Amino acid sequence: MKSFLAVLALTTALGFPAAAMAKPVTLTTTLKDYGGNGAYLAIYVTDKSGAYAGSLWMAGSKTKYYKHLANWYQATGGDTGQINGITGASVGAGRTLEITLDLKDALFDAGYTLHVDGAVEDMRDSANDVKVPLTTAGAGKPVKGRRYVSTLTYGM
Repeated sequence: MKSFLAVLALTTALGFPAAAMAKPVTLTTTLKDYGGNGAYLAIYVTDKSGAYAGSLWMAGSKTKYYKHLANWYQATGGDTGQINGITGASVGAGRTLEITLDLKDALFDAGYTLHVDGAVEDMRDSANDVKVPLTTAGAGKPVKGRRYVSTLTYGM
């Protein structure tokens, strides 16, 4: 059910023509063993000009912590309507979050960027813990994170 809602929210949020094709994409985010509480993660996309294009997933359900996901929060104004139906539990240190979403083909090789902002209670926030261009050539290649994310991989 969450996968369906995530797809619905993404296609609505990004507003691409209905005729555009989509493909299932699996996002695998593995966290470092940083020794703290579970991480809140905002996974979202920006367009080639850097403007917010839509939210893909929010790990962590307590809205009072969303302000610590700095770039996502700034882009959305903290609007929880951006993530209705696409939230899950926070992700523990050393754990892996794997989600599969249908992403429009138009997002790949067109200047769109995938972002992961991270925050952990009583630890530093990490805006753009991962920032990677969405390209077909980049599929399957792990990208290292800056603070909490060990690697992010997207596969088609």
